[in-house]
Amino acid sequence: MPPPRTSRCLLLLGLVLGSVCVTLGSQAQASSTTDALNVLLIIVDDLRPSLGCYGDKLVRSPNIDQLASHSLLFQNAFAQQAVCAPSRVSFLTGRRPDTTRLYDFNSYWRVHAGNFSTIPQYFKDNGYVTMSVGKVFHPGISSNHSDDSPYSWSFPPYHPSSEKYENTKTCRGPDGELHANLLCPVDVVDVPEGTLPDKQSTEEAIRLLEKMKTSASPFFLAVGYHKPHIPFRYPKEFQKLYPLENITLAPDPEVPDGLPPVAYNPWMDIRQREDVQALNISVPYGPIPVDFQRKIRQSYFASVSYLDTQVGHLLSALDDLQLANSTIVAFTSDHGWALGEHGEWAKYSNFDVATRVPLMFYVPGRTASLPEADEKLFPYVDPFHSASELMEPGRQSMDLVELVSLFPTLAGLAGLQVPPRCPVPSFHVELCREGKSLLKHFRFHGLEEDPYLPESSVFQEASTFFGRWSPSAFSLLFFILVIVVTVFSVTFTIQFVSS
Repeated sequence: MPPPRTSRCLLLLGLVLGSVCVTLGSQAQASSTTDALNVLLIIVDDLRPSLGCYGDKLVRSPNIDQLASHSLLFQNAFAQQAVCAPSRVSFLTGRRPDTTRLYDFNSYWRVHAGNFSTIPQYFKDNGYVTMSVGKVFHPGISSNHSDDSPYSWSFPPYHPSSEKYENTKTCRGPDGELHANLLCPVDVVDVPEGTLPDKQSTEEAIRLLEKMKTSASPFFLAVGYHKPHIPFRYPKEFQKLYPLENITLAPDPEVPDGLPPVAYNPWMDIRQREDVQALNISVPYGPIPVDFQRKIRQSYFASVSYLDTQVGHLLSALDDLQLANSTIVAFTSDHGWALGEHGEWAKYSNFDVATRVPLMFYVPGRTASLPEADEKLFPYVDPFHSASELMEPGRQSMDLVELVSLFPTLAGLAGLQVPPRCPVPSFHVELCREGKSLLKHFRFHGLEEDPYLPESSVFQEASTFFGRWSPSAFSLLFFILVIVVTVFSVTFTIQFVSS
């Protein structure tokens, strides 16, 4: 047993070390809030990878292509289901539809499946200000008529006021009358409120970015765009980018021989539009007249270019506010959309064109170098400018990935602890994820393995903790270590002399 004086020294040493750990832990926590990366999550409705950065030579999408040039782009990303509500609930909770028990629009997962945490909820619980603009969760029962508020968001989500006119008679037909059509190019000054939902969402998102620029807290901003979801209601000038004579039909427009009826969707949602009803198309297989097929494809592509301008304005504002060097940007869609392939239109099927989505991540200092003081990574590019050139993706992955991986990937990129893998079953577990993290694709040192492995989890937690210490914290640690060595030396000497 050590002499009493030695015991007192060791007790004093323990108290000193305990105080140091508390101090350093507090510094690390404060530093993590100050230095944390923001997140801008852009979710598009019904967007298939018909983009220049995915090799489409016809579609003009220069602003999304520019984002891709600074991002890691996944060529083979797929949604869990080609329906809006099930897909969004799935990737926002990190659980598959079999777990959320949602395959349609008619239930709220917290009531009918389990009290599962969401991506924004997890960021909110970790000190982020979380904000929702536009269509992020699917509205209605599937998000409790509240976009999952207050669980997911720091304050009530924003929905554009002109959204209520999307399915009303605002489309001027050849007869001069207003109709609820599928094809709906408009003169924006003539529509109710003189604006469109996605324009309003961009304006609100920029307003929130301006507000958060001076905030001491990091932010998680999700922006959901409506187009190219039907009806194809977009500024009519975008039709000029796609003359009908340049529009080709789908390369495989016939319903496959022997296709089981269960594998086919009869696209009833577009049949309900007045201009489609006038065609008197037979159910279930059609076909749609060839000239109208070209018009559908024209309006889809025009809607994508209109969407691209909104993404461009949003990213340009991120640049102007000098937030591009501290904000992760993730861009994806809830699912794809068939444009005549296999005789299919719309979504709801399991064909590749309905389930494959764009997916890309911009991570400052990782996928692209940090911008210099006066450098702009995302200057707005006008799709009508003939000189705009196709930009190649910065980095690409050909691996097969899925949207259920979005939760662990965003958490890891932001430096948060990646939620653990879900047990089976996991209805009783609030925080876990069913998708693999994609962090290995970003080539982070020490993160080559999926962090759900125990040893990787420990490493990640330690590297995240120590990586957030400021230089002054390390200096203090070194100073304390010197004291510890000195105290131990003195204690040992006293004990040796006393013996």
